Amino acid sequence: MAKAFRDELVFVPLGGVGEIGMNMAAYGFGPERNRKWIVVDCGVTFGGPNEPGIELILPDPAFLEENADDVLALILTHSHEDHYGAVLDLWPAFDKPVYATAFTAAMLAAKRATEDIVDNVVVKSMRVGKPFTLGPFTIEAINVAHSIPESCALLITTPIGRVVHTGDWKLDPNPVGGPPTDIARFTAIGADKSSPIALMCDSTNALKDGTSPSEDEVAANLEALIADAPHRVAITTFASNVGRVISVARAAQKAGRKVVMSGRAMHRISGIARELGMLEGIDPFLDQNEYKSLPRSKVVLLCTGSQGEARAAIARIAREEHPEIALNAGDRVIFSSWAIPGNEREVIDIQNLLIDRGVEVITQTNALVHTTGHPRREELKRLYDMIQPNILVPVHGEAVHLEAHALLGRQHGIGEVVHARNGDMVRLFPELTHFPGEVRVGQLFLDGNVLCTPDESGVKGRRKLSFGGHIVVSVCINSGGQVVSGPEFAMEGLPDVEEDEESLGQVVRRAVHGTLKSIPPKRRSDPELVNSALQRAVRSEVSSYWGRKPNVSVFVHRI
Repeated sequence: MAKAFRDELVFVPLGGVGEIGMNMAAYGFGPERNRKWIVVDCGVTFGGPNEPGIELILPDPAFLEENADDVLALILTHSHEDHYGAVLDLWPAFDKPVYATAFTAAMLAAKRATEDIVDNVVVKSMRVGKPFTLGPFTIEAINVAHSIPESCALLITTPIGRVVHTGDWKLDPNPVGGPPTDIARFTAIGADKSSPIALMCDSTNALKDGTSPSEDEVAANLEALIADAPHRVAITTFASNVGRVISVARAAQKAGRKVVMSGRAMHRISGIARELGMLEGIDPFLDQNEYKSLPRSKVVLLCTGSQGEARAAIARIAREEHPEIALNAGDRVIFSSWAIPGNEREVIDIQNLLIDRGVEVITQTNALVHTTGHPRREELKRLYDMIQPNILVPVHGEAVHLEAHALLGRQHGIGEVVHARNGDMVRLFPELTHFPGEVRVGQLFLDGNVLCTPDESGVKGRRKLSFGGHIVVSVCINSGGQVVSGPEFAMEGLPDVEEDEESLGQVVRRAVHGTLKSIPPKRRSDPELVNSALQRAVRSEVSSYWGRKPNVSVFVHRI
């Protein structure tokens, strides 16, 4: 059969391969010009210092839009923001179903309600171990241990080959609040030699040797720290880590303490978990308005803010701005989390505020109070042995993680290892071929309520303003070149040092007046000439004084 008409299985990463976050992948099956597509995950990443004002960054779905008629569905592996956070912003336009487990579906519905999102998507139930068919694809969700309930790997079966898309996972033998990774199912998949297998595998911890600590080890340490605390214990963790919340609640009950919960995300997610029967045997959590009525030795506070968010509960408590909750010297605060890269400074600032007030702060640097939800190198090798893949494609990581994972796979004897990045197309079957940069990929910024491209966002201008401030000059000139009003000017974000012989304001005023006087009246009637001359003069004089070139806007009004 000619290549143009034969069936092929291709993989196209649209986000998350070459970066942490913003995970989105497409799988296509069929002849080159007539493929059907499924999409796995639709996540976000978070804006950083280079994107002032931008909270969320989403993958650009342009490639999927070009093939919208052939897109069958979106399948979600779990409900962490980097895997499902963009669904309600991007997926309604496709008018295709979303397959999710009960917990992920409930998280999606709660997200829509909390954020007052008008658009909606059709969600269909996905159950572990119950395969379903979408066109030429058969998809089976497989339970994996992770740091949020009902995380799944996907077995994607086609007539010419299979894919195991791991999602986020680890080989935790004793997870809290959910079953362990289904080793038996992975082993059975590897033992089935009826068709070849490609493994798309989490690379987050590919640089770390050994095996990730188990969640029950963290639970034991939290229990000991709560039991021997003389006064209050406050614990901040990821609100979505229901297993950790269960560990804290069990430890508190054992120590005869009540759990007070502070933070909307904590209440929302624990409410979902309780509705789905995940908190059986756990006493109801108290609201923050009951905190003051409890003795210091009888309370455990569970609160949001593990990433240093300024408006979250632990930050407001540290700044002594919380309306209901205060901590005193001798109380104990446990950061049962790790700081996502980029958040370290904010987290440390909160810890320092607490320490300065005599509060004992415990973090993962001095006790095992947190563990990752991702596999280390020994776990990766165990999965290779179970799946026995013909092809390995490292995903979910920055370049350093992907390359370390690729090297590990080759050293372990995997025959074909693909060094893919966002925008590549990888033909997995019938024969492996890698097409770098084959499809359009990029980012979209959620700027307030506006979804836009980076060029449309104005972020470049914000960066310039943050570095050089802004000077606005306004002057009215009549047809004879006479100044009839002004010049007026305003400055924002420039230094104002009163002790200097000449202030920046005086420098600007001198530059404006001097430039206007230097232009002959007949030429002053040309607004473009005056605009250009004033802009150059102000930038030059301020740069000589300040050492930086400001952003200058000039308005010349012709009267």
